[in-house]
Amino acid sequence: MLRICIICLSVLLFAGPLSAASNPASLKDVVAALEKGYAGLQDVQADFTQKTSIAAVNRDQKGSGEVLLKRPASATAMFRFNYVKPKQQIISNGKQVWFYTPETKQVLVNSVTAMFSGGNAIALSYLTGLGHVSRDFDIAFAAEVQDKNGNYQLDLTPKKASPVLTKLQLTVSAEAVGQIQASGEVKNIFPVIASTIHDVGGNRTRIDYSRARVNKGIADGKFNFKIPEGVEVVKP
Repeated sequence: MLRICIICLSVLLFAGPLSAASNPASLKDVVAALEKGYAGLQDVQADFTQKTSIAAVNRDQKGSGEVLLKRPASATAMFRFNYVKPKQQIISNGKQVWFYTPETKQVLVNSVTAMFSGGNAIALSYLTGLGHVSRDFDIAFAAEVQDKNGNYQLDLTPKKASPVLTKLQLTVSAEAVGQIQASGEVKNIFPVIASTIHDVGGNRTRIDYSRARVNKGIADGKFNFKIPEGVEVVKP
């Protein structure tokens, strides 16, 4: 359950169409694009594909579906993952988390506070904002600074040890970085288009997003879950 919620964090990381930055950027420029771009996010809806590489059994798991995210001004972020493959839903209204698997006719229910308690607090920081990555992480360019499209690639290492996250790799939009270079601000775009999460077991989860619709005004009701009749409720 915890692994799934960590994967949910990556919903905060994507952007729209790309164009290359006019001049090579400094690490400071790329981090500014990430933090300032994220500060403007209110809500987003997108398609996603996911690949998790499980080190212990040398096997990959793939998934896809649609994700919705909303960041109210004075509350923890709400999210909804509608998986097409495998068929399941992960939903949170900012207070409660539901993990529903129709195949088993079960729904796991937990509070957001319990899910992200103790050493997992770094995960909760993603749900409340990526606007402070420089505070929580040591940041460096990846070995390959830019990808084939000119987007910038970062390696982020938590400053405090976490049981669920050893490294986060981000691909930051060249367009967002170009806006920072030109005006000092990021407008009408969310800056991160891909993310890879590494955990203490050597597992990796990458999520890519497409058809992102940003700040369109998603209703709060999208983040509540009505338990279907005949479904078993499981609590910790």
